[in-house]
Amino acid sequence: MKAERDHGLEFLLAFDGLVYVFEEDYRLRFRIGRVRVSERRPHGLSYSLTLHAPNGVRLVGFDNAHRVGGRRDRHLTTDHWHSALRDAGQLYAYRDAATLIDDFLNEVEKVLKDRGVKFDVIREEPK
Repeated sequence: MKAERDHGLEFLLAFDGLVYVFEEDYRLRFRIGRVRVSERRPHGLSYSLTLHAPNGVRLVGFDNAHRVGGRRDRHLTTDHWHSALRDAGQLYAYRDAATLIDDFLNEVEKVLKDRGVKFDVIREEPK
Protein backbone atom coordinates (compact mmCIF):
# COMPACT_ATOMS: atom_id res chain seq x y z
CA MET A 1 0.00 0.00 0.00
CA LYS A 2 1.43 3.36 -1.04
CA ALA A 3 1.52 6.15 1.57
CA GLU A 4 -0.56 9.23 0.82
CA ARG A 5 1.40 12.28 -0.22
CA ASP A 6 1.22 15.27 2.13
CA HIS A 7 0.56 18.09 -0.34
CA GLY A 8 0.99 20.85 2.26
CA LEU A 9 4.41 19.67 3.44
CA GLU A 10 6.55 21.90 1.21
CA PHE A 11 4.37 24.87 2.16
CA LEU A 12 4.91 24.15 5.87
CA LEU A 13 8.66 23.61 5.44
CA ALA A 14 8.94 27.03 3.76
CA PHE A 15 8.00 28.66 7.11
CA ASP A 16 11.12 27.32 8.82
CA GLY A 17 13.00 30.12 10.55
CA LEU A 18 10.38 32.80 9.97
CA VAL A 19 9.14 35.15 12.67
CA TYR A 20 5.91 37.09 12.15
CA VAL A 21 5.30 40.12 14.36
CA PHE A 22 1.85 41.36 15.38
CA GLU A 23 0.81 44.53 17.24
CA GLU A 24 2.46 45.15 20.59
CA ASP A 25 5.35 42.83 19.60
CA TYR A 26 3.49 39.48 19.81
CA ARG A 27 5.51 37.01 17.73
CA LEU A 28 4.96 33.78 15.83
CA ARG A 29 8.05 31.59 15.47
CA PHE A 30 8.37 28.65 13.12
CA ARG A 31 10.97 25.88 13.30
CA ILE A 32 10.28 22.97 10.96
CA GLY A 33 12.61 20.38 9.48
CA ARG A 34 12.66 16.91 8.04
CA VAL A 35 13.90 14.07 10.23
CA ARG A 36 14.13 10.32 9.92
CA VAL A 37 10.70 8.67 10.10
CA SER A 38 10.29 6.90 13.44
CA GLU A 39 7.59 5.76 15.85
CA ARG A 40 7.88 9.09 17.64
CA ARG A 41 7.79 11.10 14.40
CA PRO A 42 5.95 8.96 11.84
CA HIS A 43 5.47 11.96 9.52
CA GLY A 44 9.24 12.61 9.33
CA LEU A 45 9.04 16.13 10.78
CA SER A 46 10.49 17.96 13.73
CA TYR A 47 8.50 21.10 14.40
CA SER A 48 7.92 23.89 16.87
CA LEU A 49 5.26 26.50 16.07
CA THR A 50 4.91 29.08 18.83
CA LEU A 51 3.21 32.35 19.75
CA HIS A 52 5.02 34.56 22.25
CA ALA A 53 3.84 37.55 24.27
CA PRO A 54 5.84 40.80 24.12
CA ASN A 55 7.77 39.70 27.24
CA GLY A 56 8.80 36.45 25.50
CA VAL A 57 6.42 34.10 27.38
CA ARG A 58 5.09 31.31 25.17
CA LEU A 59 1.30 31.53 24.89
CA VAL A 60 0.66 28.74 22.37
CA GLY A 61 2.94 26.03 21.07
CA PHE A 62 2.51 23.07 18.75
CA ASP A 63 5.56 20.80 18.71
CA ASN A 64 6.91 17.28 18.88
CA ALA A 65 9.99 17.79 21.04
CA HIS A 66 8.95 15.39 23.80
CA ARG A 67 6.29 12.91 24.82
CA VAL A 68 3.28 14.04 26.78
CA GLY A 69 2.70 12.33 30.11
CA GLY A 70 6.19 11.07 30.85
CA ARG A 71 8.03 7.86 30.10
CA ARG A 72 5.11 5.52 30.76
CA ASP A 73 2.83 7.31 28.33
CA ARG A 74 1.24 4.76 26.02
CA HIS A 75 1.45 7.16 23.08
CA LEU A 76 4.62 6.73 21.08
CA THR A 77 4.26 9.84 18.96
CA THR A 78 5.44 13.14 20.38
CA ASP A 79 2.92 15.43 18.64
CA HIS A 80 1.27 17.75 21.15
CA TRP A 81 0.32 21.34 21.84
CA HIS A 82 0.67 23.72 24.76
CA SER A 83 -1.80 26.41 25.74
CA ALA A 84 0.44 28.15 28.29
CA LEU A 85 4.06 28.36 29.39
CA ARG A 86 3.87 25.70 32.09
CA ASP A 87 1.34 23.44 30.35
CA ALA A 88 2.91 19.97 29.98
CA GLY A 89 1.06 19.57 26.70
CA GLN A 90 -1.99 17.89 25.28
CA LEU A 91 -1.83 15.18 22.64
CA TYR A 92 -2.22 16.44 19.09
CA ALA A 93 -3.45 14.13 16.34
CA TYR A 94 -1.19 15.06 13.41
CA ARG A 95 -3.01 14.41 10.12
CA ASP A 96 -1.04 16.46 7.61
CA ALA A 97 0.96 19.66 7.28
CA ALA A 98 -1.96 21.83 6.13
CA THR A 99 -4.10 20.78 9.10
CA LEU A 100 -1.22 21.43 11.50
CA ILE A 101 -0.77 25.00 10.29
CA ASP A 102 -4.55 25.61 10.31
CA ASP A 103 -4.96 24.25 13.84
CA PHE A 104 -2.01 26.30 15.09
CA LEU A 105 -3.17 29.55 13.48
CA ASN A 106 -6.74 29.02 14.76
CA GLU A 107 -5.40 28.78 18.33
CA VAL A 108 -3.17 31.82 17.78
CA GLU A 109 -6.11 33.84 16.49
CA LYS A 110 -8.19 32.94 19.59
CA VAL A 111 -5.41 33.95 21.99
CA LEU A 112 -4.73 37.23 20.20
CA LYS A 113 -8.45 38.05 20.09
CA ASP A 114 -8.74 37.38 23.86
CA ARG A 115 -5.88 39.87 24.37
CA GLY A 116 -7.37 42.50 22.08
CA VAL A 117 -4.66 42.10 19.43
CA LYS A 118 -5.55 42.06 15.73
CA PHE A 119 -4.66 38.93 13.79
CA ASP A 120 -2.68 41.01 11.28
CA VAL A 121 1.04 40.57 10.71
CA ILE A 122 2.72 43.98 10.81
CA ARG A 123 6.14 42.71 9.74
CA GLU A 124 8.13 39.60 8.95
CA GLU A 125 11.61 39.05 10.28
CA PRO A 126 13.91 37.31 7.81
CA LYS A 127 15.32 33.85 8.30
